[in-house]
Amino acid sequence: MTKMQFQAESKRLLEMMINSIYTQREIFLRELISNASDAIDKMYYKALADDGLVFNKEDYFIKVTADKESRTLTITDTGIGMTKEDLENNLGIIAKSGSLAFKKENEAKDGHNIIGQFGVGFYSAFMVADEVTVTSRALGSDEAFVWESTGADGYTIETGEKATVGTDIILKIKQNTEDDNYDEYLEEYRLRSIIKKYSDFIRYPIKMDVKGSRPKEGSENEFEEYQEEQTVNSMVPIWRRNKNELTAEDYENFYFEKRYGFDKPLKHIHVSADGAVVYNAILFIPENTPFDYYTKEYEKGLELYSNGVLIMDKCADLLPDYFSFVKGMVDSEDLSLNISRELLQHDRQLKLIAKNIKNKIKSQLQSLLKEEREKYESFYKSFGRQLKFGVYNDYGMNKDDLQDLLLFYSSKEKKQVTLDEYVSRMPEDQKYIYYATGPSIERIEKLPQTELVSDKGYEILYFTDDIDEFAIKIIAKYKDKEFKSVSSGDLGIEADAKDEKNEAEENDSKELFAYMQSLLTDKVKQVKASKRLKSHPVCLSAEGEVTIEMEKVLQAMPSGQDVKADKVLEINVNHEIYGKLKSAFASDKEKLGLYTSLLYNQALLIEGLPIQDPVEFTNDMCKIMV
Repeated sequence: MTKMQFQAESKRLLEMMINSIYTQREIFLRELISNASDAIDKMYYKALADDGLVFNKEDYFIKVTADKESRTLTITDTGIGMTKEDLENNLGIIAKSGSLAFKKENEAKDGHNIIGQFGVGFYSAFMVADEVTVTSRALGSDEAFVWESTGADGYTIETGEKATVGTDIILKIKQNTEDDNYDEYLEEYRLRSIIKKYSDFIRYPIKMDVKGSRPKEGSENEFEEYQEEQTVNSMVPIWRRNKNELTAEDYENFYFEKRYGFDKPLKHIHVSADGAVVYNAILFIPENTPFDYYTKEYEKGLELYSNGVLIMDKCADLLPDYFSFVKGMVDSEDLSLNISRELLQHDRQLKLIAKNIKNKIKSQLQSLLKEEREKYESFYKSFGRQLKFGVYNDYGMNKDDLQDLLLFYSSKEKKQVTLDEYVSRMPEDQKYIYYATGPSIERIEKLPQTELVSDKGYEILYFTDDIDEFAIKIIAKYKDKEFKSVSSGDLGIEADAKDEKNEAEENDSKELFAYMQSLLTDKVKQVKASKRLKSHPVCLSAEGEVTIEMEKVLQAMPSGQDVKADKVLEINVNHEIYGKLKSAFASDKEKLGLYTSLLYNQALLIEGLPIQDPVEFTNDMCKIMV
């Protein structure tokens, strides 16, 4: 018997593929089952063109049989089979696909789609097998042929015996090594789990002889083992069923079966698209944050199927980062696959599916916000931070998609509100959307800087996330209204009589404030009379783009960026402390220095900023008390 050689380039490709193309050995079973499914599909196509051939779906199946003693794993199909020429052409020349050629010949016919598009998947068997034997009998032939190979050194073909039409692929499983356990591919539970993971939705029954235990007849305490043939795949995927036939419980069960999360999904989206690209998808918006969601270990992505065969566990390209919390799957027959089903080309179809999915998720969230506000707020509590990151990232490219999904606590409503709701309530004389930042709602409510804006009757949005202000800086304007921090230098509020008095006091006290500023060299840019304070004696405000809250966030980063806001110390000239300052300036400069230091450190504490010298601060407090 003459051993035939693979073509030189095919031999090299085989070596590369076995060692590097597939990242997980278990993929081999998916590939062989997909090929078996293709063989049955080809029989179906033949039946469409041949009136003398009846395709009875119940007669067609795939069987997986493990034999531990002989260390063989056999994949049997009842498909169309292969002639000697088919074996030479499809298995002798790597990357030539019999399925692809067959598909092109039959493109005009209706029916099932051929899964396999390239002829390399078969060779993944050599990742787990020392020897592969293919026994096949083609439709319309009484003769069978046996193809056999131990890998890149070549193959043989000879006549053989097979009682029925179809193909048997027999893998001689490798012996275990110190690093690799090949026995697992002979274990019933392991084979079933691989089939369930990758091939659960193959449209033909995948059968196995399954062991079980049952009470012995006539005995309650004694058990006997038995073995029976069972179908181990579900065949009909939920996403191909009519939406009207499915209940909320069906979707929840699918969510739990696929282990998308331990929580109950807040909402599901079932997509059946039949346009520029054909695909089905089931997407879930979870209610709770996964424990690792805000860590670098978290992997985003949707399961990706091609004609019911799992291609990728997590296809990250299908989801934008800001919707990375979405779980689910996509199944499409239009995807272009590279060399193996494991490598996906970044083609137009994938990008189009991703764009459609993004729009579907956004639409669902908008609907949830509008029609089921309580549910949306529950979702936002878990994932609102991610939406804000989405606004900030990529230089604000996605802000138009996300800004209407944001919620912030309102000083007036005492609950979360949208930007649209805020703007719709703005008085005619209000120029800006005002916000205040702080670690909590309770802390923000006590900020001295909020007094003037609140007295004017203007609503204030409370920012308690460190990302909030950065996101708002990116948005810049909402419906032509700019955002303004209550701590900014100019609040854009018209001066009243009291403000005019402040300006007069400031003119009278230029020397006092200039002297105080000289005492705070490098700490504040200016000391001035405050237009925003009503009852509090002192506060800090900021000039420029960097606010005090942004300074805190940036300085807390691992890189330790030395970014500082241009701080202004504001004094309430209507507070009794102002009289003390003027008196000290006139008669006791040392005491004025003490007052200035205390007021500055108090302003730092109000802002949650660290005091440079706590010991000095406590000593200054004691001096005042003496």
